[in-house]
Amino acid sequence: MALIGKVGRREEVVAACDGARALGVHPGMAATHARAMVSNLDFRPAEPEADAALLDRLALFAVRRWSPIAAVSPSDGLWIDLAGCAHLHGGEEKFCRRLLAFCRRAGFTARVAVADTAGAAHALARFGRGELIRVEPGATTRAIAALPIAALRLAPSTISAAKRFGFETVADLLPVARGPLARRLGLPAITRLDQALGAVAEPITPREDAEVPIVERRLLEPIGTAEAIEQVMGDLLNDLAGILQARGLGARTLRLTALRVDGTEQVVGVGTSRPTRELSHLLRLLKLRIERIDPRMGLEQFWLVAPHTEPLDAIDLGAVLAGETLVRDPARLVDVIAGRIGSYAVYRLAPVESHVPERAVTRSDPVEMPGSWPAWKRPIRLFPRPEPLARVIALMPDQPPRRFEWRGKTYKVVAGDGPERVHGEWWRRDAEVWAVRDYYRVEDEAGGRYWVFRRGDGFEDDTGDLSWWMHGVFG
Repeated sequence: MALIGKVGRREEVVAACDGARALGVHPGMAATHARAMVSNLDFRPAEPEADAALLDRLALFAVRRWSPIAAVSPSDGLWIDLAGCAHLHGGEEKFCRRLLAFCRRAGFTARVAVADTAGAAHALARFGRGELIRVEPGATTRAIAALPIAALRLAPSTISAAKRFGFETVADLLPVARGPLARRLGLPAITRLDQALGAVAEPITPREDAEVPIVERRLLEPIGTAEAIEQVMGDLLNDLAGILQARGLGARTLRLTALRVDGTEQVVGVGTSRPTRELSHLLRLLKLRIERIDPRMGLEQFWLVAPHTEPLDAIDLGAVLAGETLVRDPARLVDVIAGRIGSYAVYRLAPVESHVPERAVTRSDPVEMPGSWPAWKRPIRLFPRPEPLARVIALMPDQPPRRFEWRGKTYKVVAGDGPERVHGEWWRRDAEVWAVRDYYRVEDEAGGRYWVFRRGDGFEDDTGDLSWWMHGVFG
């Protein structure tokens, strides 16, 4: 299939499927030429207005579902700013995989690129190789160097001029001084190159949701002090809380946009563990972001939007009225700590059904109470990976070690308990079909208590190599 649209005064192919491209039909080809080349191809008229409307709906869906900052990337893509929210989706890699799966279910053929700048992501998504490209921070220049100059979103006339001067790829432009390059290709080409490299900011204007609560403040005089910004934050929150209360909602994320007098924007955001509209708590979170706002010559306009809201349930006051002590909700503490050190660093440990100790725990939501823990005696500190022990002296087959070396130090055991036998999980890996670990709780002369294990049962060679390992400490 190929779509025919009017470009200027002529009709040409504006899109073609893989099958059509294999037959030689490609975007930019004259419609008459394409029909003459493959007469039995399914040619249909392009509908740019319908395409734009669909992209707008997808951008709105992205704002509501994935990120508060998402916008249409003309004329066939989306920009999604993952800064500050990638962890909510399990990280960038996992989010991109889920995004590709979503597109496949919706019937779209999609390519996803993640980079430091919007321009680099745009270029790699359209001209890179593979359906998923993720550029590590600081590697943008190397990632886009081999791409054609058309990846920089240049005008057709600029691309033609670049080819006349021998510029084929982005790498060809990098060593050329900006002055001579601007004289040859024009200032817009320099701007696009600098935007892709991150030398010039390219803010994304997010798709605003009419249903999303938003409030605004226009100031008579620009402000720049932390105290003045805090005052505006409080006023905006007071207005926003009224809207949320009228709708029975609580905020999960807030985005504050401050417009500087030079026309540029400063954007900061905060998130909460539970829906809330408590002014003091939200203001405390926003105040943690004041230091990230650079007012320069002054800020003259502010917007506060709650992109992610949820129904806010009523608080049960029965226990308080009855004189009982109410257990404090840890959500406020979690929000403040996450605002200081990052939300990914705040979590609980929750039990997982597994016999293997290092698989028996996982990260969970810090405000959700985990399930009940098994009654087994486990160390306070469990190492992510067992550490090998050397020069172990132990009576076989089931006695705890009497002496061992760990991290270059010799330990003499004065008491021990065990073994606790743990079998491998054969349904996970074939190598664990016969695997056995015998765990012991041991105490050394200094009173230190350790959790060690031996691989193998001491009888069958298939159960393990009889090596000893340190897996945790009790205190």
